Amino acid sequence: MEKISRKIILKTAQEIIIETKNSEVSLSQIANGLGVTHAAIYKYFESKQVLWEEVSSAWFKEEIIDKIKFDNKTNSRVDTLHSWLYQFANLKKNTYINDRTMFTLNTKYVDNHPKVLRKVLQPAYQEIDRIMDFNDPSLKRAEAILSAFAIFSLPTFKETWLDSDYQDRFDTLWNIIKSGL
Repeated sequence: MEKISRKIILKTAQEIIIETKNSEVSLSQIANGLGVTHAAIYKYFESKQVLWEEVSSAWFKEEIIDKIKFDNKTNSRVDTLHSWLYQFANLKKNTYINDRTMFTLNTKYVDNHPKVLRKVLQPAYQEIDRIMDFNDPSLKRAEAILSAFAIFSLPTFKETWLDSDYQDRFDTLWNIIKSGL
């Protein structure tokens, strides 16, 4: 048996969620999958909430942040930002369509908790700051830009992501903020 660690617990939790197609996995199920006691998991995570926040955060980084690809060498900063934001919005939409189980888990443990969400979005803010060359340690401008596009990323609006005017609404919002960049 592999030695237990935070990383192994997180990996096992995500595997069980994917395998069962259920976001309501218990700590006992994870413990059984690892061949340890339920209490052993609490040596690595102070609460179930913390465990699920980390599982959701890792999934968000892998399935959304890390999948955004762009070439800022050939495009202007503004065009690169547009591409980055559009990919971010579409990756979030695609997870809603294609991976409802993890989308639901992410909604429950990240999107419904503003402080956790803000923490999870730090890499996104940093990328926007880098693209625009703001050099803003507070990341306030980057956060404001991403916040403007909340309708394309917060689960509250998920039903509108499939509307036929999705692209038009995104472009309208983009054109409004573009002039302020």
